[in-house]
Amino acid sequence: MTGVMNIVFGGLFHAAVLFLVASGLQLVFGVQKIINLACGSFYALGAYFGITAFNVATSYGLPATMFLPALIISGIVAGLIGIPIERLFRTIYKRDESYQLLFTFGLLLVFQDVFRFFWGGTPRTMDSAYLVYGKINLFGVQMPTYNILVIAASVLIALGMGHFLKHSATGRIIRAIAENRNMTEGLGVNASKVFALVFAAGCMLGTIGGALVVPASAASLDMAAELAIESFAVIVIGGLGSMRGALAGALVVGLVRGAAISWWPEVELLAVYLILVAVLVFRPAGLFGKRTV
Repeated sequence: MTGVMNIVFGGLFHAAVLFLVASGLQLVFGVQKIINLACGSFYALGAYFGITAFNVATSYGLPATMFLPALIISGIVAGLIGIPIERLFRTIYKRDESYQLLFTFGLLLVFQDVFRFFWGGTPRTMDSAYLVYGKINLFGVQMPTYNILVIAASVLIALGMGHFLKHSATGRIIRAIAENRNMTEGLGVNASKVFALVFAAGCMLGTIGGALVVPASAASLDMAAELAIESFAVIVIGGLGSMRGALAGALVVGLVRGAAISWWPEVELLAVYLILVAVLVFRPAGLFGKRTV
């Protein structure tokens, strides 16, 4: 029982972080029709900003309860970098998909060198921020409190994002542009401003995910590429353009990886890729994607 609970909560923790990044990727794709492989770079950027925020927090002697809010704030600040980056993307909005993929992958490599310049090539950790929260008893099993807090934070962010998109005026405009850009522009909406907002929001979800995961992991140069591949697997499994798909895909990938790490660590990524291949063969549109004729 203990082993199963560890797998479930470990998988949910990974799924919570994956969902943040994948939902940002889905948001950008749904509105701007771009698969942004550089999403992994914003995830890594959030992790490095999280390290910096933690160092600042400890230097000022902030209490441990402030570590998690500091990480979320650092993720939001890092996500603001997406606003100027979006201007680069304006040159590829009307290009074909292969060009967009090459452009975003090239941007990922550029970010990697930027990280090396500012933070060096050695992985950076902040274990003390993870351990300071201790453990909590859930169903008779001792689980890291930090993992539970991250899962809860991801749920709150997801609910807030869903409410914003469904019930706010800006959210309705975003959904209208995703459905029919030309008609929405004909009603006087400035699509360029909406694109900048959506891209920044997508980046911010990724940077918050990176900032939240770093206490339980480490900030390293290779995390951007690894996360980009995982996020791509999530949205393909769940279905392109579907937020429900992002959630379902994140749960599948998170729980499968959690089980594989516990039972057969050598195939943790292979297990995810096998599911990805199976979805592409038997349900190409994904679990919640729309079929096209």
